[in-house]
Amino acid sequence: MGVQTVTLAEIEEARRAVTGRILRTPTVPSPSLSELMGLPVHLKLEHRQTTGSFKLRGASNALSRLSSEEKRLGVTAASTGNHGRALAHAARLEGVRTIICMSRLVPANKVDEIRRLGAEIRIVGNSQDDAQEEVDRLVSEDGLVMVPPFDNPAIIAGQGTMGLEIVEDVPDVDTILVPVSGGGLAAGVAAAVKALRPQAKIIGVSMSAGAAMRASLDAGRPVLVEESHSLADSLGGGIGLDNRFTFAMVRDLLDDILLLSEDEIAAGISHAYAMEREIIEGAAAVGIGAILAGGIEAAGPVVAILSGRNIDMKQHRRVVCGDAYRQEA
Repeated sequence: MGVQTVTLAEIEEARRAVTGRILRTPTVPSPSLSELMGLPVHLKLEHRQTTGSFKLRGASNALSRLSSEEKRLGVTAASTGNHGRALAHAARLEGVRTIICMSRLVPANKVDEIRRLGAEIRIVGNSQDDAQEEVDRLVSEDGLVMVPPFDNPAIIAGQGTMGLEIVEDVPDVDTILVPVSGGGLAAGVAAAVKALRPQAKIIGVSMSAGAAMRASLDAGRPVLVEESHSLADSLGGGIGLDNRFTFAMVRDLLDDILLLSEDEIAAGISHAYAMEREIIEGAAAVGIGAILAGGIEAAGPVVAILSGRNIDMKQHRRVVCGDAYRQEA
């Protein structure tokens, strides 16, 4: 195990803290994917979460742990979209000032939604690292409190509450497919599931273009990667060169990380729409994409986490019509 980790007790405490602030999303069978794999496949419908992604779990837990003085000062974070939306929503409920910093790569629909929730927006540079520099400045010069998107024990514990739900809903789960970016979701889910069902496999899935966690694991340490456009835009960004939690937890708890092409991600989006009647973003489609690509071997029930739905609907229409790469609106 890594030097710093998050325990099952912390995840269970997080569930108590977020009860009433988030939805307990359903885990449902997928007849089409079950037939394809020849064993039960379930979908964790986390894209139906209040803000359209799993990020509300971690943001709500982190905010619940702040002192009254910290809430008075306000909060800030770097985001590829979904964390910012979740933090803005959670902070708005408590009247806490929020500044979200994002790069120019974040889709406009996600920026607009964060602004609608009352947060202040700062667009900085062309990477998550550039946005993080602005967060650091706001913390040092203006005294705001940083609520990071993934490398934070309260965030990881909040995301881990999903792992508790999966094991409750599918007690004999054999393999869980979890999207991987900075690793908060993967680390939290893995910590919960491995504590309750050690024999279960946790397979991370990301995109081939700029998968920072996979590159860091291959290098044996956190490394920088060049960010680029992807259908799985929520999986963009680095893991932080000073990563304290998620790198070690993903390294120690995940059984593998698979990378998908843009075609395979598009296939996952299209399958979810055509066969499951679900609209999901690219990051949420990677589990389905991995199954469709034949990359998953399992001995028992599989759960694929559909992590978010916050896709630009013009892009979604292009994908399901077979034109995955046209970026303009």
